[in-house]
Amino acid sequence: MTGEVAVVRPPEVRSPRAPSHVGRTKGAASMAGDTVAREPGQGTAFWMLGGLYEVKVSSAESDGALTLMEMTMPTGMGPPPHTHPGGETVYVLEGRIRYHINGETFEGRPGSTFHVPAGTLENFEPVEQSRLLVLYTPGGIEKFFAEAGEPAQSRELPPAPTGPPDIERLVAIGQKHGMDIRPPAAV
Repeated sequence: MTGEVAVVRPPEVRSPRAPSHVGRTKGAASMAGDTVAREPGQGTAFWMLGGLYEVKVSSAESDGALTLMEMTMPTGMGPPPHTHPGGETVYVLEGRIRYHINGETFEGRPGSTFHVPAGTLENFEPVEQSRLLVLYTPGGIEKFFAEAGEPAQSRELPPAPTGPPDIERLVAIGQKHGMDIRPPAAV
């Protein structure tokens, strides 16, 4: 689901329920990308692996520099072990996660931050329902989520999966996007 898009003309005062704004800012030659202002529930969102993945800033809006996503995941429904072609920074907003990074395990709670360099084998599992803010550099990971997931029908968790994820499908899609996704036993 995509929110409305309009050009931002600073200074601007918006009501608390203002539509999403995305546009080029004039006179900002030193900064690349669009100015993005989104309210909660706006922008593109996907359902995948039992979770809700919301794109807050896309690679197209940042001239490829980054993708910023908010992820809401139920207990035990994290991604399989994988690597990314770029860096990943995870900030825990709500809940608790167990993060496996290159064979080490870390506990995360609200306020915990993790940065994982490109090519690092990692995955996490929510110990309880969790909400995360995740920054990918460079951007582009949202293309993986668009292909591997499905458009979210609401800004809530999807119905619980009825079976295990199709890991072979995720591996194939991940390879197209520079990711190496491995079966859970690989950690």
